[in-house]
This record gives sequence, C-alpha cells and structure tokens, in this order.
Amino acid sequence: MASADLRKELDCSICLNVYTDPVNMKCGHNFCQVCIDRVLDSQKGSGRYSCPECREESRERPALYRNITLRNILKNFLSTEPEQEESRVFCTHCVDSPVLAVKSCLLCEASLCDKHLRVHSKSPEHVLCDPTSNLESRKCPIHKKTLEYYCRLDAACICLACRLDGAHRGHQVEMLEEASNKKKNQLRNFEQKIATQIKDIKKRAQNLQKRQRKAQENADGETERVTALFRNLRRRLEDLEKRVLGDITKQAEQVSNAFNDAIRQLEVEQDKLSRKRRLIEELCNVTDPLTVLQEPDTGDLCDTEEGDEEYGERLDKHGGDLNVADFQRTLYTGLSDIMSGVKKPVSIQESAGILLDVNTANNHLHISDDRKTLSWTHIDQNHPGTAEKFKDHPQVMSSNSFSSGRHCWEVDVSEARYWKVGVCYPSIARTDNRSLIGCVADYGKYVKSWCITTSGYSRVRIYLDYEGGSISFYSLCTPINLLRTFSVKFTEPLHAAFWVDHYGCIKITS
Repeated sequence: MASADLRKELDCSICLNVYTDPVNMKCGHNFCQVCIDRVLDSQKGSGRYSCPECREESRERPALYRNITLRNILKNFLSTEPEQEESRVFCTHCVDSPVLAVKSCLLCEASLCDKHLRVHSKSPEHVLCDPTSNLESRKCPIHKKTLEYYCRLDAACICLACRLDGAHRGHQVEMLEEASNKKKNQLRNFEQKIATQIKDIKKRAQNLQKRQRKAQENADGETERVTALFRNLRRRLEDLEKRVLGDITKQAEQVSNAFNDAIRQLEVEQDKLSRKRRLIEELCNVTDPLTVLQEPDTGDLCDTEEGDEEYGERLDKHGGDLNVADFQRTLYTGLSDIMSGVKKPVSIQESAGILLDVNTANNHLHISDDRKTLSWTHIDQNHPGTAEKFKDHPQVMSSNSFSSGRHCWEVDVSEARYWKVGVCYPSIARTDNRSLIGCVADYGKYVKSWCITTSGYSRVRIYLDYEGGSISFYSLCTPINLLRTFSVKFTEPLHAAFWVDHYGCIKITS
C-alpha cells in the first residue's frame, strides 16, 4: 500500500506519468521539465505566468531548478519496482477480459481493440493514434484539446485553441503529420550523412590498420635484421679477440723462452767467473812467491769473454719485448673488415633521392641533367629568373627537404678547390651576404644555414637528426673523421645546400 502511495507521488500533474527530468518552481511544485516548459511557452503571449498546480502568478518567466533529490528517488524506486504490464495497452470497452488495443481515440480518451474499432465513429474529430495509456500527453495541457499542429518558431506541438488565442498567432504553423514528415526527411538526410561519415571513418580506420600492420612488419623485419647483424658482429668480434689474444700469448711465450735462455747462459757464465775468482783468491793467499809464479794457466784466469757480457744487450735490442705493432695491425685490420660488412647505420635513411633545384641555382652554376652535379662556370647559364634563385653567390639548394627523421648523404668534393656543403632553411635570403650558406648572424649563431667549408678532404658525409637537433659532417678518409657537429632546435624544413667556385665541381654520390 505504501508503495502505491509513493508511486502516485512520483507522477507529474501535467502528463500524469512518472517524472522525467524533474524540476521545481519557486512555489515548490515539481513537474517534468518538458511538460512545464511547454506550459510556460503557451503562457508567454499573455504577459503572465502561473503554476499549473497552485496558480501562483508572476510577470516574469519563473526560474526552474533541477530537483536532484527527487531524481535520485525516482532512480532508486524505478530500479526496484517490478516489471509491470503498463507498457501493454488494453481495450477500454472489454471489461470482462483484457484485450490488447490496436488504436486509441484522443477525442474519446479511450483505447480500442480491433472489434470496437470497427464500430467506432469515423468522423474527423475522432483522432486515432497508436495505442497509448497516456492520452493526456496527446492533448494540450492548457486547453485539454487534441494536439494537431506544430509551431516551428516555438518548436512546440499545439492545439487549435493555442493557434487561435494569440500565443502562436503569426507563427509558422503546420499540421503534425506534415511537420513530422519534414522532420523525418531531415533525419533521413542526417542519417545518410552519418552513414557516409561512418563509411569514411571505417575506410580511414582500415587504412590506418593496414599502415599499422605494415609498420609492425617493418619493425619486425628491422628487429630481425639488427639482431642478426649484432649476432654476426659478436661472433666475428669473439673470433678476432681469440685470434689477437692467441697471437699475444704465442709471442709472450717466445719472448719468455728467449729470456729464459739468456738467463741460463748468464748463470753458466756466472759459475765460470766464480770459479776463476776462487782460484785467484787462493793464489793471492799463497805466501811463497815461487809457488805463485810457477802456477800453470794463470793467464787464462785474467781473460774475459766480452761477447758474453753483451748477450743481454743483444736480447733487449732484437727480442726483448712484445711486438705491439703486430697486435694492433691484426686488431685494426680485423675491426675494419668487420665494419666494412655493416652497410649503413641502423635507422638512418640514406637519402639517395637528393636532387638539385635548378630554380635556386646561381647563373654561374651548371647543373647536370641528372641534377646530381654542380660545376662553376664563367658562362651565364640563364637559369629561370625566379625569386628562389641565389643571385649573388654560386650556390644551389636541393629540391627535396627534411622535416623529420634521420638522414645521411655523401658528397664528392675532390674536384673542387673552394667549396661549402651543408643545409639551410627555405627562408634563407637570396641576395647579399645573408644568402651565403654558413653566414654568421649576431652573437656568432647560425640562424639560417649550417655548413663546413674547404678542409682538404675529398669525400664528405652529412648526418642529419632533425628531432635530435644535430647536423654532423664526416670526412670519408681512413679512419672516418668527425669534422664538426652543430646542435640546433630546427624550426623549419631543411634543404641540402652547396657552394662552389673557381671552376670547381661537386657531385652528390648518395
């Protein structure tokens, strides 16, 4: 019984259904937000607003406040209330046994089964709709008449009285079915657009998944390649280590044996000299002169073997230490052989596609047909007169640029006496000294270009790490030598840049 009483307290007095998004007015009464908004909209033209429950009036539209407590009560009550057959609408006239209704009449405020529908009045004022137990929601809350029209200006369903009493006079009003069909058409258009967007999103997702799989395959391939590379490097390094250590051990044994032979020889010589010394001491202790003078072979006691005394010095000169140069030669030759098997650094993109941009070339530069070689000439080449051309210095930029990743390329400068190679921003000047690559700005900072100049080397390799903010230059001699590294936080894409003078020639080799 208590549950039934509570259930009545949870009904909106306008639609007579359980509150939906309950709000309360200043007077304390609660309504569904949609219901009270519709009532207040209908009262707008009269200049006065009143509560449908207590009729308290105000000149300004009353403020509505969300009733959080009532909302929570509804949530808890409806979650514990058992499923009922309220969603099933039964015929009003079948009192003996419940029969499902097929239509509801808004005028009669009754629901009809198929049998009672056949005998029901067919006059226009008897408006039929799908079966509903909430017939009040189909009627105007103010005039209690059937909702027949739709006001586009107020976005509200209204009755004939609403249309005639002035609240909606002059507004664009349509029949409900006409307005419904227009809204359906609009929704169908939206549905088609959404379907197209969904299709596009699916396609993009599939492309991303395809790229993801390809990236993973590339990563797996690179992982396998790098693993094999380092496995081979470790094996070859271990073999080289064993070979070098074996050579050191072998030579150490040879040197040690040579020292042992020398020490034994010296010990023999020491014994011989000790015996001579004892004989000399004995003769020196004899008091009889005749005995001393008559002692045979005394001349041999005073002889020394100078060659034996120099034996240790000869050993020091010819075999007294390890031949470190042999070990180093074996080590460095082996390391060089190992590194020659590594084609290129991992994760470095060899930018073989670098091409010279003729539109930027100075008129005293000849660009080869394959756009890989630039040569200085005194003959005016009449390159296209674009704003991108370097006008005051014999230099040119690459047509491609780098805005991410790590890259490397090599340049042959062996045929140039004066040259510069490096990178520059596309915003570098095209005239005066500011356009010269490697130009230093205030405070000694390179702001538009970074390069190295004539240094006596024939081949140069350039490494660019864009995200890492570094550009490094190496000479490809033996061994490879780091010439210079610039550390910069790059703010623009970078182009390869070249400068050559006095009939010099520069070639991009990779």
